[in-house]
Amino acid sequence: MRPTIQAPVAKPRPTSRPKVAIIVGSTRPGRKAEAVAAWVHALAAPRDDATFEVVDIADYALPHLDEPVPPRAGQYSHPHTHAWAQKIGAFDAYVFVTPEYNASVPGALKNAIDFLYAEWNGKAAAFVGYGIQGGTRAVQHLRQILGDLEVVDIPTTVALTLADDFQDHTDFTPSAVPTKSAALMLDELVAQAARSKEAGRSL
Repeated sequence: MRPTIQAPVAKPRPTSRPKVAIIVGSTRPGRKAEAVAAWVHALAAPRDDATFEVVDIADYALPHLDEPVPPRAGQYSHPHTHAWAQKIGAFDAYVFVTPEYNASVPGALKNAIDFLYAEWNGKAAAFVGYGIQGGTRAVQHLRQILGDLEVVDIPTTVALTLADDFQDHTDFTPSAVPTKSAALMLDELVAQAARSKEAGRSL
């Protein structure tokens, strides 16, 4: 009697964890974005389904957009643009931490986004806004901006208000509601990042 030969069991292909950048979206002296980004990172760091890194646009000293060729062409000519592109292109998803200035996003953040194109494409993004009204209008504009860059935005948003989440409108003291929202936001973001990453690998 011949022995039964079993077909080898296919092992699932290993996949690396998505990499998520927590972007500090303000360069203003005395900004609150650093503390908020550090809070998001502290909430995210214990997770084992993604890796997280705080990326501060202030560290890249980007001038007002000075590339002679539109970013969609991918023909970057300045060292600061190449450095920024290399950093942003290394991530699969982003958490944008933004204040609201005059019902919109800070100019420095808009400028940093405008420097690049392909590095954003097909990625996922989530938003943490702060301000008198929770930065909601800034987040709304960010969704529109990133939509034009073919970025998939996450439904859940964290809205931090100066009255409820900043002692004396200054020191960051997040309440329970945004902390719960942040956990849900991270769940959605990591899941979408994994899907987008797999879709890009399958192309």
